[in-house]
Amino acid sequence: MAVRLRAWTLADAPVLAELINNKKVQDNLRDGIPFPYGEEDAKVFLSEMLASDPDQNIAFAIEADGKLIGSISAVRCGNIHFRTAELGYYLGEPYWGKGFATEAVRQICEYVFQKTDIIRIFAEPFAYNAASCRVLEKAGFQLEGVLRSNAVKNGRVQDMNMYARIRKE
Repeated sequence: MAVRLRAWTLADAPVLAELINNKKVQDNLRDGIPFPYGEEDAKVFLSEMLASDPDQNIAFAIEADGKLIGSISAVRCGNIHFRTAELGYYLGEPYWGKGFATEAVRQICEYVFQKTDIIRIFAEPFAYNAASCRVLEKAGFQLEGVLRSNAVKNGRVQDMNMYARIRKE
């Protein structure tokens, strides 16, 4: 299946709600996402994405063979880090382990480095999320270190890995 990044639309709400209304998906994301996650929650998210500054929040739907399968974004940091962006992504569980995330990460990195002045993209997956760490490695990210006891997720203190990919000069 071919992976394609595309702009979000409000019509994505029903499928988006279905993809993210999954505890296994949410266990690997930051807190603040409602669970259960319904179509109204998806509409709020999509409205925010559509209204956001595309130079600050580079956000796409991930599609495979014309079907919405996930979300990916690179959010520009501020202050002295204004040329750095934080990467975030997820796929619906049925699409895990098929190479879709790796291809989506490669595509957004190419887009960001070609279309913006961003020089560094980083991601901080939970250290226990070996699949996400592998996605980043296959997409050209380097492990820069372990952020020990960096987060509390589901009531447990978690390490996170710091990965980064630098614009090729």
